[in-house]
Amino acid sequence: MPRKSTSSSQSPTTTTLALSSIHIRLETLDKEHQWLLKQIKRKRTELNNFVEQMRSLAADIFNRCNPKFQKLVDIDREIHTLFHEILTLRKLGKQSRKDIEAIYYQLQIARIISPKPQNFQEEEDPELDDLFENNQEEDGDFSGTHTEENSQYQEESPDVDFPSEQKSDASRKIRQTFLSLAEIFHPDKVKDGETQIRYTEIMKEINKAYQEGDLARLLEIEQQHQVGRAIDSNSEDDLTRQCKRIEQQNEILSTQYEKLKQELRLVKNTPEGAIVSDCRKASKEGIDAIGSMAEQVETEIKSIAAIRDFVRDFRQQKITIKEFLCGPVNLRQANQDIVDDMFEQMFVELGEVMFF
Repeated sequence: MPRKSTSSSQSPTTTTLALSSIHIRLETLDKEHQWLLKQIKRKRTELNNFVEQMRSLAADIFNRCNPKFQKLVDIDREIHTLFHEILTLRKLGKQSRKDIEAIYYQLQIARIISPKPQNFQEEEDPELDDLFENNQEEDGDFSGTHTEENSQYQEESPDVDFPSEQKSDASRKIRQTFLSLAEIFHPDKVKDGETQIRYTEIMKEINKAYQEGDLARLLEIEQQHQVGRAIDSNSEDDLTRQCKRIEQQNEILSTQYEKLKQELRLVKNTPEGAIVSDCRKASKEGIDAIGSMAEQVETEIKSIAAIRDFVRDFRQQKITIKEFLCGPVNLRQANQDIVDDMFEQMFVELGEVMFF
């Protein structure tokens, strides 16, 4: 009697089970893949919208408040000019000059006026200059250069912040996806004019996504135009390779998603981002936040203008040096809440400086 062979009867069953397992894994990975793409797109849109709100709000503030800010700048400049004229044109005793200089610098220390302009420094007391040395050191150098691309489709290294152990793999995967899409959609690959125009627009998106290290956008373009790789659903090798490919992509997409969330948090935590958040809250309560800001600036203009007028009266010798050193009594009565607190604090600190 011949022996029964079991190998031939078990092979199809084993293969079917293996394929089923791979199919399940591929389906799981693909669901994760689609979820990541969706979340990245949503978070990218949220980030772009928030940044656009920041720009729009900045433009609105500029349009509504800039004339008032400019008026503050002009008044500030007038105050500096008046003190400069007082200290250079009037005959003053040594102690009187020292007292006036102390008031001038105290106004700057208290940030009521800006630090003195550079062209007013040559005749000032070098010891008092030390008070502003730190402020001058904080000024930034905003000079720089800007470069432009020479070629619309020039390759660049993607600028994306991955952990060091993943960076080379991520860059390689992004570049592979970019080259695959560029091979299909480069306008030089076709001769039809209408197709060239369409491919040119697609290639702009591909190139932009590659430059930004945006794998999610590259994969979106790939899906949108249905240019993904065809696989044999009955081939274990094809399915295994596809699982590995999607798994690697998901790791990169997961990092990209976390980076986008971090960028959004950082943007919201900037002073500009805080203003956007505050304006949103104010808007929900029916408050015009920018209008309130403009009113505050207008109040500050009145206060600074009052200081300007007080210094001008002294410059024109309408008040004595004794009255000048005592502060503007009339202004205290007219604007008790603002001017009084400002000058009281200033002259208290001035006394400490004068008797140090």
